Amino acid sequence: MHEKARLGILTSLATHREGLSFSDLKELCTLTDGNLSRHLLALEEAELVEVKKGFVGRRPQTLCRLTRRGRRRFLAYLEELERVVADAAAARAKSAAEDAAPLRKGWSPA
Repeated sequence: MHEKARLGILTSLATHREGLSFSDLKELCTLTDGNLSRHLLALEEAELVEVKKGFVGRRPQTLCRLTRRGRRRFLAYLEELERVVADAAAARAKSAAEDAAPLRKGWSPA
């Protein structure tokens, strides 16, 4: 899921609950037909995405949507990323505070 193209696909589909056409998804993710097809197949095999082929009028159309499982896994992934970012921010703040602390008496910089 963390691979750049797959994350882009999942993010695009998560923000479009009704799904996206293959061509719209391709444009949003700036992928080629072949790359998008390959990534969608992997996501479909993992049961994160569903791909349905049909017609709009007489024109064929492929609709891509997140599955319920895909939405749950994507949201869990985002929560984990938020925890990682929060931990990194806390570590950075702690490091900055330690860097700003005066040296203890008797110590001198090298």
